[in-house]
Amino acid sequence: MVAYRRRRRSFPRRKVCRFCADSNVKIDYKDPKLLKYFITERGKIIPRRISGNCARHQREITTAIKRARHIALMPYTTIQPH
Repeated sequence: MVAYRRRRRSFPRRKVCRFCADSNVKIDYKDPKLLKYFITERGKIIPRRISGNCARHQREITTAIKRARHIALMPYTTIQPH
């Protein structure tokens, strides 16, 4: 008979939404420096469970990134050489 070990999953501490914590920080599509923290190096938008944003601010971030992409302040993707 094989003895199986049970692994306990440890849950990391819940991340706090930086926009809820600090009301001075505003989400603006004209600020690519702030928005670049919420996209990967490939250009994908980082999901809420990784970024730690609340649902409301994640929606605002997503809209701001899409607007910044539309007016060419941010790239849609990165150029990968072959």
